[in-house]
Amino acid sequence: MAVKIRLKRMGAKKSPFYRIVVADARAPRDGRQIETVGTYNPLTQPATVKIDEEKALKWLTNGAKPSDTVRNLFSEQGIMEKFHNQKIGK
Repeated sequence: MAVKIRLKRMGAKKSPFYRIVVADARAPRDGRQIETVGTYNPLTQPATVKIDEEKALKWLTNGAKPSDTVRNLFSEQGIMEKFHNQKIGK
């Protein structure tokens, strides 16, 4: 089963709010999810990002592939760097 970490769109029309979720790659964008890892609100200045680092690292080590946007958010939070250092340390 291919698992992805991606954004799930929430919020009203023209005011998006996203949840960062772990989902099966075959599931629709706003469909079934396995677990919620964090939130992302691009409308606030600066954009608000809240990520449960422990859950994110757990899913990355289990083989979940982040989408491009989620990868950028994780990089800004320093999660990708911790993940790569964790892999090298083993």
